[in-house]
Amino acid sequence: MKVVVDTNVLVAGLLSPFGPPGEIVRMIASGALQVCFDARILTEYEDVLARPKFQFSREHTRLLLEQIRTEGLSVAGVPLPVRLPDRTDEPFLEAALAGQVFCLITGNIKHFPPARRQGMVVLSPGEFLDSLRKRARPRTRKG
Repeated sequence: MKVVVDTNVLVAGLLSPFGPPGEIVRMIASGALQVCFDARILTEYEDVLARPKFQFSREHTRLLLEQIRTEGLSVAGVPLPVRLPDRTDEPFLEAALAGQVFCLITGNIKHFPPARRQGMVVLSPGEFLDSLRKRARPRTRKG
C-alpha cells in the first residue's frame, strides 16, 4: 500500500515504538507500506532523524531510510494551487497527490485543512491503522 508519511510520524514511532506511529515504522521497515517521497522529504527525514536531541541509533535510522529509499517510490510533486498553513508541509501533500497514494499519514492533521487537501485523504497514525483493520475484516452477508 502506497502512503506518504510525515516526518513527525517517523520521529514519534522511533521515540515510542509501541504506539500507532511505532506500528507504522515497523510496517515501513517490513515492506508492508511503500512510502512515496521526493528529494525534499528525504532530506527532511535525514536531517530530523539525525538531530542529537532524539538520540536515535544511527544504524537504526540508516536502515529505515535505506528501506524508504530502495523500496519506496520517488515522485516529482507539482506545486499546490493553494498554500498550507505550514509551508514546510507542502512537499508531503504534493508527493501524496503525485504518487496517488492511499493516504498521507501525519500527527498534525490541522496542518492539512480539508479545503486545501485537493481530495487527498489525510489520517492520523491511529486513524490509518483503524482503516486498515476495517479493510481487513471479512464482510458478512445479511440475509
